Amino acid sequence: MTRRNTEQPDASSLGHEPEDRWTFDESVTRVFSDMLQRSIPQYDEMRHLVFDLGRRFVQSGTDIVDLGCSRGDALAPFIGRFGDQCRYIGLEMSQPMLSAARSRFAGQIEQGIVSILEHDLRQSYPDVQASLTLCILTLQFTPPGERARILSDVRRSTFSNGALILVEKVLGESDGIDQVMVEIYHEMKTRHGYSKEEVDRKRLALEGVLVPQTAEHNRTLLKQAGFSQVDSFWRWMNFSAWIACP
Repeated sequence: MTRRNTEQPDASSLGHEPEDRWTFDESVTRVFSDMLQRSIPQYDEMRHLVFDLGRRFVQSGTDIVDLGCSRGDALAPFIGRFGDQCRYIGLEMSQPMLSAARSRFAGQIEQGIVSILEHDLRQSYPDVQASLTLCILTLQFTPPGERARILSDVRRSTFSNGALILVEKVLGESDGIDQVMVEIYHEMKTRHGYSKEEVDRKRLALEGVLVPQTAEHNRTLLKQAGFSQVDSFWRWMNFSAWIACP
């Protein structure tokens, strides 16, 4: 099945000035893909690993769920690979992101295989039966006190042979190591074209909005949620990814 892509070419995020407090507004949505390419280390490789690992857990007739789907970049390869064998559910709160994803998948939404829903994970979890759930750089934007409940809800909604893929920005296990990793990360962003002022401005806007925790804490949350098999499959400094299975 061929995906109908109605997206316009993505604008450059260089020079983008966020609000004092970060929001996924129209200006962010317009440059989001370029922003991720410049801001997330090994971005294309991480995305490839998420798909290559995740596709092995997909079961026909089940849901593939993306928590915080933004413009649909994580769902797109699964839709392209599995087509109408599955149902695809993207959850999002940002109105501009919802509009972009709905436009991107307009054909598949019309066919009834894709749903892009406005949904606040802080309030509830949708009624889904998932073989695969994607949580790509999303949990870090939810209140820390809600994360255990959200992961438990994911586990309860996952088939026994299914999986959750979690990607998060993380803290170092000590303040000293964390500081070194953050410095290297910020140097990476300047190599990707951002000025030091742009890096500092985004960091300040994200304070209190993006709240990372340590890799060990995230692993503990996954185990406590009921995932018996948890393994890390990608790590770059202060970014990490896990596969979790019941």
